[in-house]
Amino acid sequence: MSYAGHCEGGRWSQWQSCFPRLDTGPIRGAAVYATCSGTRASRADQGVRPTGGTRMTSCPTARRAVKESMHGTCIEIGGMAILVRTESPEFFGILEERYGGFVNPSAEPLFALDVEIVPPGSNSDPDAEASVRFEGGRWVLERGDFYAEWNPGLGRGYIRQGAYPYAMDAVLRILHSLLLVRQGGLLIHAASGVRNGRAFLFSGVSGAGKTTISRLAPQDVTLLTDEISYVRRDGDGYRAFGTPFAGELAKVGENISAPVAALYFLAQGPENRIETMAPAEAGRTLLRNILFFAEDAELVKLVFDAACEFVSKVPVYRLTFVPDGRVWDLIV
Repeated sequence: MSYAGHCEGGRWSQWQSCFPRLDTGPIRGAAVYATCSGTRASRADQGVRPTGGTRMTSCPTARRAVKESMHGTCIEIGGMAILVRTESPEFFGILEERYGGFVNPSAEPLFALDVEIVPPGSNSDPDAEASVRFEGGRWVLERGDFYAEWNPGLGRGYIRQGAYPYAMDAVLRILHSLLLVRQGGLLIHAASGVRNGRAFLFSGVSGAGKTTISRLAPQDVTLLTDEISYVRRDGDGYRAFGTPFAGELAKVGENISAPVAALYFLAQGPENRIETMAPAEAGRTLLRNILFFAEDAELVKLVFDAACEFVSKVPVYRLTFVPDGRVWDLIV
């Protein structure tokens, strides 16, 4: 879902809806979870209760409390790691292959997800619209091909899905959008790449040229993504991170980051041309290209605020280009 509005007095006005609100308490881990190191992780001994205000521990006592049938690994995106565990060795292998350079066995996870693999046909239709809502102290994530719950207070959740990575991709995107929004960060429908130590984002509707400009990138450009850009606050600016969420290139981005130098909104045309966008127009256009899924009025307002803040800190341009490599001569 994307959001659009207009900027007044430095902030975005928007409609208000009666959605449930998230308790703003800190994400808490639990001492019952084991380290991500090695190829196995824990399922908690049910007699141990979570402790508030801590992340998950890698202490030997916790490791001894594991159920050896669980395979687990940390998937770290944007510097935020999630421990994913499953009893299926086949699906565990799929995860390690799919997320490759984003698997970090030494990372300290924010929380854990247990994945239950269901037979084909039990969950279907990945094209169905996702529902993301907060109820009963937990987030409920639901689409035709998965059902998931995440309890921020307990630092744990679970997913029920088939043995393929597409549902996991969707769940991770949704969870990271929830994590980012309270930090002023964003998931943007944009390609991005690093050149000379700086990150450049290229956003637009489907067909605008995100995959094309990624494919045309010269050898001195490191691709972060051709589909979904991951942006976090970094001091007085922003930092873009690589993601494993690939588009038409079917190529996972590099797991690196760099300060954001500029955002370009793409259009293909008869000549290469760059035009500066006014903040109000830039903000409206950015809102149409933000990925956020939750039905929560408070968080929607934070998305508006984050978009307005982003265009006040980062140069934003409209880039009209001919689909050949010369366009990159303008990206410096």
